[in-house]
Amino acid sequence: MPELKLFTRAEVARHNTGEDLWIIIDGAVYNVSTFAQLHPGGEQILVELGGKDVTEDFYGLHRQEVLIKYARLKIGTIEGEVSQVNIPSPGDLSAVPYAEPSYWMGFKSAYLNDSHTHFRKSIRAIYDEIKPEAVLAEDMGTYPSKELYAKLGEAGVLATQIGPGPWLKGLKLPGDIAPEKFDYFHELIAHQETARMGTPGFCDGISSGYSIGLPPIFNFGSPALKAKVVPEVLLGKKRICLAITEPYAGSDVARIRATATRTADGKHFILNGVKKWITNGVFCDYFTVAATTEKGITMFFVERDDNIETKQIKTSYSASAGTSYITFENVKVPAENILGKEGKGFQVIMYNFNHERWYICGAVTGGTRAIIEDCFKWANQRKVFGKRLIDQPVIRNKLASMVAQLEAVENWLENITYQMCNMSYAEQSVKLAGPIALLKYQCTRVAHNVSDDACQIFGGRGITKTGMGRAVEAFQRTYKFGAILGGSEEIMADLGIRQAMKQFPTDARL
Repeated sequence: MPELKLFTRAEVARHNTGEDLWIIIDGAVYNVSTFAQLHPGGEQILVELGGKDVTEDFYGLHRQEVLIKYARLKIGTIEGEVSQVNIPSPGDLSAVPYAEPSYWMGFKSAYLNDSHTHFRKSIRAIYDEIKPEAVLAEDMGTYPSKELYAKLGEAGVLATQIGPGPWLKGLKLPGDIAPEKFDYFHELIAHQETARMGTPGFCDGISSGYSIGLPPIFNFGSPALKAKVVPEVLLGKKRICLAITEPYAGSDVARIRATATRTADGKHFILNGVKKWITNGVFCDYFTVAATTEKGITMFFVERDDNIETKQIKTSYSASAGTSYITFENVKVPAENILGKEGKGFQVIMYNFNHERWYICGAVTGGTRAIIEDCFKWANQRKVFGKRLIDQPVIRNKLASMVAQLEAVENWLENITYQMCNMSYAEQSVKLAGPIALLKYQCTRVAHNVSDDACQIFGGRGITKTGMGRAVEAFQRTYKFGAILGGSEEIMADLGIRQAMKQFPTDARL
């Protein structure tokens, strides 16, 4: 990178032709002579602005990440001037109102402490550094590379998505958090920070499959299976996904048609059937599969072989997620790969449902908060009819509605997370299934409302896959995943009330 020099505005003004073209952005001077012909908006726009201060024009058309991407074009600064725009460093927390949960906006918390702050900054720094790769992969529909997956495993990022437990022993975690000190608030932060990248397909590509596919292994697998598979997955050497849903059965797990027939010698099962909408299935090495044996629904650990075919399914979000249609044809599975007991697969499936739904709440609130931050920034810098958007009462009203709804579910989420940190699994099963279901229902309703208002604030940019509204467009196209996966809104709402009625006092009357 060339040494930066000092210039006067008069000097810059002389460089205003197609062959010799400089511009000023926030007190910095950029030589765009060779870039002009490559400019996506055409060379003429830059020529018209040559030699001028284009700060306002730039921030009306481009996200700040463009400046970072083309930092090599910067040749100096304007003498006597200082930057007026903050370009955050990797891991920095935002000072934009409501861009962070309240604890990181200066409020007190009964739940959080300095370790959570250190952890959030550390995992954010990791994600900030890979975000350019994430954005590119999201746009092109490419899968997260094995190299990136291994890098995230070595950094402890993958392990943070699973939750506290003995499986973390000996692993390095972001922020050097000791495994025995890692709690559900750390995990909540991990899910929120993953979603904050604003690349929904890619984010699910690096986190979703194993977050739900690995727990059945460490909760119900044999000691030998745990010792082999858990470290491989958490260190990013292998990938795993959960394969339950079929074309014929979604929430109604009892209707699955995949079969597993025990061989005559009793040592293996022959697995046949299809699975659909399996996140990460395209590129996974391992599968946690539900199938029906003569004793009922049973869960199996299955290694990929030539009798397993995975096909990409096109969904609303990027192909980076590896959403798949899987065909198992005469797949030979060792009997010792049964997870739990034969015929008791439904209990294995249900065991992690509360955790899965809770983590979806974390991802949804993290993604929603990032959208609100974008809306605040855009409303502050976008000018219409001579006024900033934020100066319009209707825009302030939309922001007020978005913030009020998100802060309500965030506080409910923190309360439930505290219960998870302090209740046994048995107590959680009795007391939290209903509240978590209702929380998930409300989180996705809030996401729906925020997405709608955000699109209105961004206008045409909110329905454009690139540029200023990129994250808003991706959010409005994909927020429904949270409303469907892990249990649809309707089922969540019904479950929440049915669970409540189990506690309804028989002698209560008006």
